[in-house]
Amino acid sequence: MARISTFDDWVDLFREWQKDIGVDFPEITSYKFEAKYGQLKTNEIEFGDYRGQRKWEKVLQIPDQRIRDGLQNLIVYQGDTEFASVEQQRKLFETFPSEHDRKSLCRVVTEEMRHGYQMCHVLVTHFGSSGKLEAQKQLERRAFENKRLLGAFNDPVENWLDFYTYTDFVDRDGKFQLTMLSYSGFAPVASSMIPMLKEESFHLGTGHDGLKRVLRAGKVPPGIVQKYLNKWIPAAYDLFGVDHSNSAHWFYVWGLKGRYDEHQKTNPADKDRLNEHSRNLYREECEQLVAQLNKLIADPGQKLYVPNLKFNRRIGDYAHQSYSVTGERLSAEAYEKYSKEVLPSEEDTAVLARIFEEGDWVAPKGFSEA
Repeated sequence: MARISTFDDWVDLFREWQKDIGVDFPEITSYKFEAKYGQLKTNEIEFGDYRGQRKWEKVLQIPDQRIRDGLQNLIVYQGDTEFASVEQQRKLFETFPSEHDRKSLCRVVTEEMRHGYQMCHVLVTHFGSSGKLEAQKQLERRAFENKRLLGAFNDPVENWLDFYTYTDFVDRDGKFQLTMLSYSGFAPVASSMIPMLKEESFHLGTGHDGLKRVLRAGKVPPGIVQKYLNKWIPAAYDLFGVDHSNSAHWFYVWGLKGRYDEHQKTNPADKDRLNEHSRNLYREECEQLVAQLNKLIADPGQKLYVPNLKFNRRIGDYAHQSYSVTGERLSAEAYEKYSKEVLPSEEDTAVLARIFEEGDWVAPKGFSEA
């Protein structure tokens, strides 16, 4: 593939990517993709060693090459997740349960594309030849070829229960990441996050409302819903990064990425546990969401729960270790059998396929119990 020289060149590749992955539907291709920059609440860097200085508008204003490289890396990873999620969800257009769900899916994937578009606009506009190269690579990797940069974004989203759970919990990690970047000392990144966060809220609502509609319909066993929580919530835990992260430490020192609750905190940041801090806040939010879902389950024995932070982890202190969903240590042999029982299986997929075929497995939008 020829190297791009302008953003218009990149847009041409973007259109080719839409067609290549099979989402070039008229309502998507007719959408006016554009870079959007919101109004910052402050022009001052809010944390780290450069706190109180004016936010950088240009890369060359950033005083250290290490900071510039770290910033570009953050943008690349954020953009990669946006394009990956579209690739993960592309097959769902073949099986939508209602027109409302198809329209919601269309909006979700279109806005995820726009978020990737936004990150590539920043790369091409501000980072010269290296930014152009990285923007081009965004469209060359494929989630379904296991080539996206973060593991969770190579995992398949195979059905609509998958989708609802993914958008409720993995996109919620996205909300955390975008919020932390909204405090960035690099103004184009910080201002990019403002419209992205507004759009992301719809994705979270789509997922959470979808799970509520599934439970209200009462046809999908809560035990199967729990298995999808077990699949995606630990994947989202991983997306916060490794424990005791040196990178997160320096991103904070350099003023590139703040704490999720930066504006509420008055105490100094524990710079060696920044990822753990955000992950714990995320888990607390998941607990609140699951409590809302449990109001729709009458049987106390089938209540949903949030998996323990140790379960099914691929990075960090608990990576590839044998822990149960409630945090108990298991032998390697026991875990191999156990994991097949608590994660979605081929049998679960077959059960769901029969339920989907019967129909009415997800309550209509606006359904009321009253």
